[in-house]
Amino acid sequence: MKKSWCYTLFTVATLAAMSVCTAATILYPVVVGGRWGFVNKSGETVINPQFDRAEIFAEGLAPVKMGRWGYADAAGKVAINPQFDKAGAFSEGLAPVKLGGGGPGPFDDPRPWTPFHGGGGGGRFGYINPEGKYIINPQFDDAASFSSGLAAVKMGRWGFIDKTGKVVINPQFDEAESFSEGLAVIKLGGRFGYTDTKGNMTINPQFERAQAFSENLAAVRSGGKWGFVDKTGKISINPQFEEAGSFAKGLAPVRQGKRCGYINPAGSFVINPQFDEAGVFSEGLASVRQSGRWGFVDASGKLVINPQFDEAAAFTNSLARVKSGGRFGYVDASGKYVYNPTN
Repeated sequence: MKKSWCYTLFTVATLAAMSVCTAATILYPVVVGGRWGFVNKSGETVINPQFDRAEIFAEGLAPVKMGRWGYADAAGKVAINPQFDKAGAFSEGLAPVKLGGGGPGPFDDPRPWTPFHGGGGGGRFGYINPEGKYIINPQFDDAASFSSGLAAVKMGRWGFIDKTGKVVINPQFDEAESFSEGLAVIKLGGRFGYTDTKGNMTINPQFERAQAFSENLAAVRSGGKWGFVDKTGKISINPQFEEAGSFAKGLAPVRQGKRCGYINPAGSFVINPQFDEAGVFSEGLASVRQSGRWGFVDASGKLVINPQFDEAAAFTNSLARVKSGGRFGYVDASGKYVYNPTN
């Protein structure tokens, strides 16, 4: 499924740089000399760089690559031995993994784990628990993470299973996304709509593109323009934008003409279009690009971190991952480096 620019920017930035709190530990993936490890919120190394790749922590475990993919715990101990060709983040106690077919893992592709690029190249997907035991044996062409107790899986066509592996929504869709706020984006007959967890087509396929619900609104494209619908499918903000992202704290990034700004749920601009690109708000700040450089604005549109980075991800647990001079580091809300850029 091709995403709109604003949506893609937000999801990639957030998931690629996100850290997760496990007990009292907050860890952030870093790479030093081509090896991956983790630092804490103060920028101190907690897990020495030792992995070929490392992804974000979720529910106490992080996918790590050592030839093949396995999982490490917050102490850096290998909790699930490397044995998978792909390994996704844990969600609701289960993680999607792939056996056979080879192919890149999560960090070999800069996009987040989604059902639309996880497959390909043969192999089968299943789900494991935190002990590394298969709860649902590898049998699917592709698979997404669990949400609302269900996961989108591909068996020729896309449907949904529960945590026992039972099919609860029959494979019938061209594409399907994970559930968000009780609804999931599906594609059927070349058009996008939404299904609920019981398989009821809550919003019939009618849109050229559609995004997940956030704060009870979802961006949809109709007639070549993006607008927003509510959960009944009623148009809440008329299609009028070239691009649109998700609402967060009452603001959504949109592109009008060649510039991006932010609107409220009424569709009125709160921050006028003035940026080349703009991400979704997180922890009170949003990444924006001006004159080829990235910085951060607050909810009033004021630049609180001047544009200076090659790339900038969303803030998570008080830090944001940024790229400068081809190297990645982490900054705090004042723009100060907590972890200096490394390769």
